[in-house]
Formats: sequence, structure tokens, C-alpha cells
Amino acid sequence: MWEKKQEVEDIKAFLGQGAEFIGKLIFNGSVRIDGNFQGEIYGQGSLVIGKGALIKANIAVKSIYIGGEVQGSIEAKEKIDIQSTGKFLGDVRTPVFIMEEGAFFDGKSLMNEAVEKKMNTQQEDLSGS
Repeated sequence: MWEKKQEVEDIKAFLGQGAEFIGKLIFNGSVRIDGNFQGEIYGQGSLVIGKGALIKANIAVKSIYIGGEVQGSIEAKEKIDIQSTGKFLGDVRTPVFIMEEGAFFDGKSLMNEAVEKKMNTQQEDLSGS
């Protein structure tokens, strides 16, 4: 059977269940949130939202894995992965959108401009322009 590959770096910070944080989070590497977070999140790595977590934030990261609930907007440079226990309400801009069976998404999904340009270039190459 196929094995799932999750390219998540070592966790640099962790907000556990029962913990609440309001404010701005800026990070490099990988961060996991299992508690409640409200505010803004900016990262150069992966953000893991654990099952049972509640996030109300505008998020800009490399990759995001959602197992809990996220409300807000997301800009993911590489990908968004909503797991079967995940719930996302908001808009997302990303080149790769993965949703497991049972996951919930209510919002708008947009492809990155760089991906659109790459696709246009490939189409031009195919048409001989």
C-alpha cells in the first residue's frame, strides 16, 4: 500500500493542548500547535495544526498540515494538507492543495501566480509559440 510522506522538519516550537496564545508568531523551521491561537502566523517552514486545536489567524507559511480547525486566510508557498480530522474555513493561496476524505473546507482556493506563469509557459511550449 502507499505510504504517506510528510516532509516536516524537527519541531522548533510547540503550543500544547489547553494552552492559549493571542498575538503574532514568527518562526523558522517547524511549529506544532495543539492548543488555541488567535492572531497572525508567519513562517519559513511547516506549520502543523494538531487534532483539537483551534486557530483564528491569517497565516503565511511554506507548508501547513491541518488536523484541527483553522479560521482565516492562508498563503502556503508549497502546499496545504487538510487531514481527515481537519476543518478549514477561509481562503487559501497555494500551488498544491491536498484534502483527505472526511476533511472540511469552506472558502476559496487560488493558485499562486508563479504556478500560473509556469503553466502558461508550458502551454506556450506545447503550442510551439
